[in-house]
Amino acid sequence: MSPTTLSAGPEHGHVTFLGAGPGDPGLLTLRAVEALANADVLVAEHEVLDVVRQHARQGVSEVHTDSDPSQDPAPGTGAPQLTVVDGTSTAAAIPAVRDAAHLVMEAARGGRRVVRAVSGDPGLDTYAAEEMLACAAAGVPFEVVPGIATAVGVPAYAGVPLRDAQGADVRFVDARTASDRCWTEVGASDGTVVVSTTLDSVSAAAGELVSAGRKPDTPMTVTVAGTTTRQRTWTATLGTIAQTLKQAKVLPSPDGGRPVIAVVGERSAAAQRDQLAWFESKPLFGWKVLVPRTKEQAASLSDQLRSYGAVPHEVPTIAVEPPRTPQQMERAVKGLVTGRYEWIAFTSVNAVKAVREKFEEYGLDARAFAGIKVAAVGEQTAKALIAFGVKPDLVPSGEQSAAGLLEDWPPYDPVFDPIDRVFLPRADIATETLVAGLIELGWEVDDVTAYRTVRASPPPAETREAIKGGGFDAVLFTSSSTVRNLVGIAGKPHNVTVIACIGPATAKTAEEHGLRVDVMAPEPSVHKLAEALADFGAKRRAAALEAGDPVTRPSERRPGARRRRSTT
Repeated sequence: MSPTTLSAGPEHGHVTFLGAGPGDPGLLTLRAVEALANADVLVAEHEVLDVVRQHARQGVSEVHTDSDPSQDPAPGTGAPQLTVVDGTSTAAAIPAVRDAAHLVMEAARGGRRVVRAVSGDPGLDTYAAEEMLACAAAGVPFEVVPGIATAVGVPAYAGVPLRDAQGADVRFVDARTASDRCWTEVGASDGTVVVSTTLDSVSAAAGELVSAGRKPDTPMTVTVAGTTTRQRTWTATLGTIAQTLKQAKVLPSPDGGRPVIAVVGERSAAAQRDQLAWFESKPLFGWKVLVPRTKEQAASLSDQLRSYGAVPHEVPTIAVEPPRTPQQMERAVKGLVTGRYEWIAFTSVNAVKAVREKFEEYGLDARAFAGIKVAAVGEQTAKALIAFGVKPDLVPSGEQSAAGLLEDWPPYDPVFDPIDRVFLPRADIATETLVAGLIELGWEVDDVTAYRTVRASPPPAETREAIKGGGFDAVLFTSSSTVRNLVGIAGKPHNVTVIACIGPATAKTAEEHGLRVDVMAPEPSVHKLAEALADFGAKRRAAALEAGDPVTRPSERRPGARRRRSTT
């Protein structure tokens, strides 16, 4: 993308110094989200850009640090250098790399609303303070939106409260800049110490505390990638942390070490972490779950998986295209307006979308459904209709399928039904179950191809390799077509991958492709399928703990034999 000049408009803009928190996007404050939605320019270090950019408006100019860690200065050293990576202007370019204060001031002088996002809280960021002083000296108005400090948020996610009922003193130390005097002071205290350091230097920090007077058997927890699904915590003592990390095969980092938060203290609740580690004990914590649906269909399912601690990866297996001959659809939509139908039945979100698009093409809206009864199969289809302004008159009370809809569908009665015709907008590959059932109930059916489903393009090579090589912990199959299409465009999932299916028909298709089904939803609902996978993960975790084994993800094991279809 072309870099952009950051000067235009009034002389002075406005700067919001915003705390992005320790890593979990859900920890942003409401005020932070509001500021991001109104920003013209977003300035952020690379590690927080993904946290904040999802709330920024479309077209915002983005400025962030180089993403290559080997090119960055060691943590805590050197002023941040930022790079323009996106812009709304193709005017004369500014130099690609500038210091943060200069870019913030230049953007603000151009009359733009600038959000300067930093990790944790701006009040604890040295360079943010310098940039605030620069704004004040130049007369540029600014505000500060506090964020959750990393040194406070990470222990909370690690299950390590910093204070108990006795109200122990809490000290915060940045080991990367701490002086000998600082170590001496915290070593003489018997309170809790929260140390910001790096994974490569945590043992040295423990040694500093022991040298300053802390006992070697003082409890210590070390958390890396805190508040994210990559979080990992080790429990040890000041004297054993080096050995603990060695046994865990924690290797030195080429970029100077990943930032960590260590909590030290007799009353830091380190001994109770197994009861208090609410985040890392989520049923699917850290699981990489493949969701083979379109992004629109997968959104709510992915949100649900994240609530269980999983990392969803959406891979579209089906692409939706208009029908080859649109005349049939056009006649049917006109028939809705002229009173040709008594009922219209939607069996998918895509059917709702196809009809809605045709309505908009003709300048129609939800009022055209007046006097027509509307049926919908599935919770998501019903939600799509409601979003369109149409409340379904009939949703299956039992199984959310064509069979379930037929069980509740009334037979045609010439006394009560002035019109005997049903409009059924569907995919080109839909089964004939619903059509045959409606005809048997006495209805005439206009079975109309509203859209075509075609196999999506293959995912990127790294995704295909992860699927076949066991890089995913689980895959959710929501229909037989997702099984066939995923195998067709990306290959068969590895034997270590947990296979979860939405129902018997989908499970049968998976077995026909040589996959053993581990999880099946109790009812055909994508949300029940996610719940069933979470229950599977919880039982798997409980079994490991009961056996005294470490809790691992499925992808961390590599049995020699390929998965075979179950014959029981």
